[in-house]
Amino acid sequence: MKQMAMVCIVLTWLVGETRADLRSTAKQVKRPNIVFLLADDLRWNVLGCMGDKLAKTPNLDALAKRGVLFRNAFVTTSICAVSRASILAGQYARRHKINDFVTEFTPDAYARTYPILLKMAGYRVGFIGKFGVGRVMPAESFDYWKGFPGQGTYFGKEEKTHLTARMGDQAIEFLRGCRKDQPFCLSLSFKCPHAMDGAKREYPPDPRDEELFKDVTFPIPKTAAAKYFDRMPSFVQDSESRKRWDRRFKTPEMFQTIVRDYYRLVHGMDREVGRILAELERLGLTEDTIVIFTSDNGYFFGEHGLADKWYLYEESIRVPLIVFDPSRPARDRFAEMKPMALNIDLAPTMLDYAGVAIPKSMQGVSLRPLLNGESPKWRYDWFYEHHSVTKIIPPSEGIRTTRWTYLRWMKDETKPVEELYDLQNDPLQEHNLVAEAAHQETLRQLQARWQLLRKELE
Repeated sequence: MKQMAMVCIVLTWLVGETRADLRSTAKQVKRPNIVFLLADDLRWNVLGCMGDKLAKTPNLDALAKRGVLFRNAFVTTSICAVSRASILAGQYARRHKINDFVTEFTPDAYARTYPILLKMAGYRVGFIGKFGVGRVMPAESFDYWKGFPGQGTYFGKEEKTHLTARMGDQAIEFLRGCRKDQPFCLSLSFKCPHAMDGAKREYPPDPRDEELFKDVTFPIPKTAAAKYFDRMPSFVQDSESRKRWDRRFKTPEMFQTIVRDYYRLVHGMDREVGRILAELERLGLTEDTIVIFTSDNGYFFGEHGLADKWYLYEESIRVPLIVFDPSRPARDRFAEMKPMALNIDLAPTMLDYAGVAIPKSMQGVSLRPLLNGESPKWRYDWFYEHHSVTKIIPPSEGIRTTRWTYLRWMKDETKPVEELYDLQNDPLQEHNLVAEAAHQETLRQLQARWQLLRKELE
């Protein structure tokens, strides 16, 4: 409660000192509504619009056809709490310093997250679902609050309705409470398709979807073969990633069971997205509302002999990203973007659309110029870091460029274990080139870039 009181004090000061300035800035542009939809542990490619022919995601596919689909979207750290802090603050973990499930934002830092800045600019702000940062829930900061701490459960002791469906109901309730003379920002943070870690059934779908995919055999990834795990450092082989692989993917039968349920959960989420979009249409809000859909991190289906996420491999760091901007001419709305977008870009993007000044503390950049069809100077690489729950997850850092992945395991910083992959010629990251003479200059360049960024980004 002490933490929350401090937040309220800071917010009161900021509101008194800066709300007029924020509103003045916002008046310079038409202020759209914003609906931000965040999936949990959703792989980048488990959507029809991303090329998955087995996925049943008609509503997200339709949204992509009406909007902009980013083909190269990533997270700067692949774990729920830390990534969510980065999304809220527009910062690398090196700056916001949240690397666990209990640390809160400082009051000053929290006051500069995108929901609070939008609230100060006159937006009605709502939050639904998994907040993910710290233990103290900031309900008082929002006009509508249905958030929860921790992971949440798909079915409570007295709940017969699946959590994903309940969240859809709450989103509709929020939308029906909005006024056309006040812009709003709804942040809906699904638990789906995150596991119920350790439960007898870790991915329980909505009962309506139990029969879905029952006759489908999902392909086992090539890099799930034992030889790819055998080459992993011993501290990775002994990590939580392998323990979770043992209970999810150890046999072909287990693989099919887990993946079917995962796809069922994704379908259930897609259904609720469809309900939300339909409600926007019914209320006459579609052409006034920016819709953003993404995930907090990726997810392994057993690739490299691993489960969950956490590491600098494509399955873990890549996420889907769809942006619907009704201000784009209808003939130009559908587009596929190749430039690299990051989770830290989402907060600046929402503030930019709202006409609110982007704080200098934010390290991401607005995607709006790209969405407007401009050709701004853009990033060609970015810094990856993972220093969360290090007793069971080996820490790591690295660089992801448009072509290369440089992974640096930080278990012993005096004796780092390194990996280097040429994504242009090796998209599955099968061949570690770190010891090959032909790639030593590339390795040196990426080592230098890693060292520079880890200092600059604090």
